[in-house]
Amino acid sequence: MNRQNWIKKAVVVSLSATLGAGAVLTVAPPAPVEAASVSKGTQVVNYGKQYMGTPYKFGASTSTTRVFDCSSFMKHIFKKYGVNLPRTSAAQSKVGKAVSKSNLKAGDLVFFSSGSRANGRNVTHVAVYMGNGKILHTYGKPGVTISNLNSGNWKKTYLKARRVL
Repeated sequence: MNRQNWIKKAVVVSLSATLGAGAVLTVAPPAPVEAASVSKGTQVVNYGKQYMGTPYKFGASTSTTRVFDCSSFMKHIFKKYGVNLPRTSAAQSKVGKAVSKSNLKAGDLVFFSSGSRANGRNVTHVAVYMGNGKILHTYGKPGVTISNLNSGNWKKTYLKARRVL
């Protein structure tokens, strides 16, 4: 075999090997990817976070997302995940099952007696627990916001929690 034929064969073999390996890589099914399991509670929280900064308005209609009060906000974000909550925070505090503060999970409703209508025992505010001591809710000037459950006003006015998911 002369040198020219040998080079042609080497190029053909080399290209065949390259193309063959490429074809195997292309045809091989992708390795299975384990989808991260996100709890329904975390999904509710993540959906609610899309409304960060939406203004607060006491008595806001449940038919709008331009403004919320605390209970209309909870009603809206939970409805997307199949939970039909009552309209007021006081009524919401009676659904689902009681859960201790030490056993809170993302998606649990947390209730407070705060603001001008509070007497320390009546429910006047609701938020959703996010995890890591944080709550997502709406009130006053900040509108929809994230607060620390274990400090300041929210620590002092905390009443109870309910699991509805």
